[in-house]
Amino acid sequence: MDTISIGDISGMPGPKYRAVAELIQAAISDGRLTPGDKLPPVRDLAWELKITPGTVARAYSVLTDKGVLHAEVGRGTFVAGQEAPARPEPRLHIRNPPRETGIVSLFSPHLPDVGQVGAIRRALREVAESEATDLLNYPSARASDSARQAAARWLSTAQLGPVDPEQLVFTHGGQNAVSLVMQCVLRGRRPVILVEELSYPGFRRAAELLRAEVVPVPMDAQGIIPEELDRLARTHAAQLLCTSPEVQSPTCLHTPLARREAIAEVARARGFQILEDDCYRLAEARQPGYRMLLPEQTWYIASISKQLTPALRVGFAVAPRDSAAALRRAAEYGFFGLSTPLAETIGVLLGAPSADRLAADVRAEVGRYIRAGVNALGSYDLTWNADVPFFWLRLPEGWRVSAFCQAAEAQGLKIRSAEDFAMREARVPHAVRISINAEVSLAAFEDAMLRLRRLLDNPPQNIGV
Repeated sequence: MDTISIGDISGMPGPKYRAVAELIQAAISDGRLTPGDKLPPVRDLAWELKITPGTVARAYSVLTDKGVLHAEVGRGTFVAGQEAPARPEPRLHIRNPPRETGIVSLFSPHLPDVGQVGAIRRALREVAESEATDLLNYPSARASDSARQAAARWLSTAQLGPVDPEQLVFTHGGQNAVSLVMQCVLRGRRPVILVEELSYPGFRRAAELLRAEVVPVPMDAQGIIPEELDRLARTHAAQLLCTSPEVQSPTCLHTPLARREAIAEVARARGFQILEDDCYRLAEARQPGYRMLLPEQTWYIASISKQLTPALRVGFAVAPRDSAAALRRAAEYGFFGLSTPLAETIGVLLGAPSADRLAADVRAEVGRYIRAGVNALGSYDLTWNADVPFFWLRLPEGWRVSAFCQAAEAQGLKIRSAEDFAMREARVPHAVRISINAEVSLAAFEDAMLRLRRLLDNPPQNIGV
């Protein structure tokens, strides 16, 4: 292959990685490449074709997934033959199975392994074997170009409007993205941010690190109340609103379009920025996001933690049109950017044709657990969505949330109190968030839901304590 040109991709329709894959397959079909032939290093072929190494790496990954090529650790990538060994998919190892401990954590969502463990291992292996990986220099923006392109495509399920990969910055998970946005936006000695009155606690934690004041905004069944938002923004000269309109944690609410438009109008009139947190969405977005409604004032963040895995700690932040440079500086000054091997791994993982299928399979499997929970608890005041990995349960009259959480823990179930999502001085509803744990078997999860049901059906005498 070192002396054989696979052709010219210029003028070929479709993505460049697909054109490279088609040329390699054509070379195999016409006999220029035969089983066992070694392909050139990624960087060499990229130089020949005048494209990025990441594009070539993605083409190799696609053909490896199809079985056309196979990679060997320390040797390179070869044309596969009948003798090419097939690597078995790693099996999921469930930690602390309920049959051994009886304890099921429902504190935060746990994903099932539907093949993403194998996909991550293949991506890591491909990056480790690639001669294009730079292991001796600091990360550079150019090195992660192909990864940002793959991430921008991954975010196409959100209704954001056009996303230029140059506006996207990789972060170490969603929480890191929250901190970066606040660093870019907040000014003055005691800046003020607004949050939903029940909201992701990471907003408050990031604000405390930046010595910002946090003001909760009242909500109704559709999310933030625009009139209250306008009043508080004017009173406190707020600089930033943190909100989750697509999937609100912990209440599982969805903000409809008319309400979003009203909130965007308040932000435009009062001049504050919006941080749109989209980390919990599993399915395609149902409504246009604030970045589409108010692109000049909206910062969008997401991660792969709820769709593929939280283990890699990879998130995304997308800046408003005129603030991309500020966001890049915040990342560069804060941690020099995502490490090159991790960025390349994300590029391979999200760029592979299997990525969308894996996310869909995770969503379908989580849906089975959601149905089990609804079947057990649906007769109570339960808010849920088929594509959201948690429930919001308002407790029956007489229960106190602290007593219920203690009683659940005595039954081997760890759940999250509404107190975790409210300001310290706020009046907290007697409600809990119950997360999906798909690391345990469906039968074990159903048993956990039935334990909660029996607790609700048969409260102890001290429920008000």
